[in-house]
Amino acid sequence: MTNRKVIKKNSNTTLTNFKDTKLSIQFNLDGFSFCITNNATREVVYFSEYIFEEKQITPENLLEKIEKIFKTDEYLQKDFSSVLVIHQNSLFTIVPTAYFSENKLSDYLNFNIKTLATDFIAFDDLGVINAKNVYIPYVNINNYLFHNFGDFEYKHHLTVFIEKVLSTINSDEKKVYVNVSKNSIDIIVIKNKQLELSNSFNFETKEDFIYHILFTFEQLKLDVEEVQLYFTGAIQLESEIYTITHQYIRNIFFLESNHKIFSKLDASKHSNYTLLNS
Repeated sequence: MTNRKVIKKNSNTTLTNFKDTKLSIQFNLDGFSFCITNNATREVVYFSEYIFEEKQITPENLLEKIEKIFKTDEYLQKDFSSVLVIHQNSLFTIVPTAYFSENKLSDYLNFNIKTLATDFIAFDDLGVINAKNVYIPYVNINNYLFHNFGDFEYKHHLTVFIEKVLSTINSDEKKVYVNVSKNSIDIIVIKNKQLELSNSFNFETKEDFIYHILFTFEQLKLDVEEVQLYFTGAIQLESEIYTITHQYIRNIFFLESNHKIFSKLDASKHSNYTLLNS
């Protein structure tokens, strides 16, 4: 426990050599997590997560929390050969490359969310589906990290999730993938190795949770008795949200990582899927 409102979990690994390592760090308003990867072996050698007991209302509040933690966590004060920052939020939209123009970024987002003239809008290239992910990153956090690390790469979390899921597909079957966070879920649907749908939803209760999933099944006319659903993230077999999902959908699985770091980490192999596969 770093303070009364932050919970820390890590892999209890001691590192002394940071040469040729990559730092990957994922932020959302509920906290952040990071991992360190050995570039030569591509093995994740350290993982840590900070969970805020209270969701931060604004990116400014989030930055205040982050600054305090960065000053005390020795692993975040090292020199890395590269840094990847993953911004997790629902401020995004997927645009097919054929209809994309850099001059219309705010127009694309305004279909889903209200943007401000002062918002900085970025986009990721999703070449695997011939599309762009247009989103609003936490620009104040980017600025802070630039002062700490210099140049770094950043992406939206759904970009990483889509890319990783598509890399695992080996059939043309229609499948649903649900990435679970503390109070939100990302749903993507894959058909014929192509993205058919992607969306994010907030939830407070288990009823909210299953509503969004069943609504997706209904809209795409997916058979709850046949179509496979794969969970990743913050969901456990004994949780209420898993139980209620299993009441309505027959074929449920966990999409697990094979990283060895889980042998040193008190966490399920399907947790932190986006970060650990970035």
